[in-house]
Amino acid sequence: MESYRDALAYTVYKGERRDDRTGVGTRSVFGLSMRFENVSEEFPLLTGKRTHWPSIIAELCWFLRGDTNVEFLHDHGCTIWDEWADENGDLGPIYGAQWRDFEGVDQILKLQQNLIDDPFSRRHVVSAWNPADLHLMALPPCHRSFQVYLTSSNALDMLVDMRSADMFLGVPFNIASYAALMHILAWPINATPRNLTLNIGDAHVYQNHVDQTCELLERTWPKLPTLKMHRGFAHASTHMPKDFEIINYNPLPGITAEVAI
Repeated sequence: MESYRDALAYTVYKGERRDDRTGVGTRSVFGLSMRFENVSEEFPLLTGKRTHWPSIIAELCWFLRGDTNVEFLHDHGCTIWDEWADENGDLGPIYGAQWRDFEGVDQILKLQQNLIDDPFSRRHVVSAWNPADLHLMALPPCHRSFQVYLTSSNALDMLVDMRSADMFLGVPFNIASYAALMHILAWPINATPRNLTLNIGDAHVYQNHVDQTCELLERTWPKLPTLKMHRGFAHASTHMPKDFEIINYNPLPGITAEVAI
């Protein structure tokens, strides 16, 4: 996680002070890249503070189902989307809707089939950024697209593009979520999840997270865990949170911080 640690330090210590839509204010930099290698051996779940893995994997399974109501999340102990949901628990056509039905295209199903039919294609891309639907979404996509790359040795790499990144609270979730997605996509084609890269536009630390960020950076972070999939499925949307287990996760205590809405 040194790549995340370096990016977090650069943002909080070098970032420009900026106003933002939440009114909290940020320290912000534009254009960061982070790389996490060999995610099948060292799963990039932050150990410098406890990170709520059950919420991460519940959200990912929820996305893959094409769901946009918080009921499934609540059934699995996840409340991270509650602040944006309407009185019925709906969020509009956010990630899951776009992944599974982008103007009639099931992008996840298409990606999985293309990985079989044309593994070396440069078109293994899934996008959540649909300009026609942005006004209907409770929150426009922060991680707007991802691209998959298969090597000749059948290793699977992934590149994620983010327009906006809450470096203290949100990004550790994003890193672990996409690393888990790599495992899901790799299983049906017997590939090995390998390297994950995140490219970020506006990387920021909220002003009310600065002290917590400094505390996190001062800690000595324990070694990373591994991820075990108890079951794999040909179709990504079939997975449930119980199908995944984090092994040897021994994080330091959590650091409390409020989400900027």
